[in-house]
Amino acid sequence: MEIWINPACSKCRSAISLLDAEGAQYTVRRYLEDVPTEDEIREVLGRLGLEPWDITRTQEAAAKELGLKEWPRDAGARDRCIAALAAHPKLIQRPIITADDGTAVVARTEDAVRDALSR
Repeated sequence: MEIWINPACSKCRSAISLLDAEGAQYTVRRYLEDVPTEDEIREVLGRLGLEPWDITRTQEAAAKELGLKEWPRDAGARDRCIAALAAHPKLIQRPIITADDGTAVVARTEDAVRDALSR
């Protein structure tokens, strides 16, 4: 499995601690440094079963500058939102774990991390 993290994020550090405590094999992706492409974001969204606005951190300064809260949330706006996430990776909710079974979870809670471990 792979986990997208920002090391400064307490939820990310908690998820890593739990993965380590469970002896999980995983790869860390510091997504602010190793920025996901639009295609990678689309793939993760498919694995999550979510839309880009579902994983967008709308309280970030860049989101406010872009006016993301006012963007439409429909099929026509999907690519625009994905492009914004790729251009401003800090807007991506974290941590995201891609599980070995092809699914993914936004691992902000211990239960979500355990869900990823069980796959």
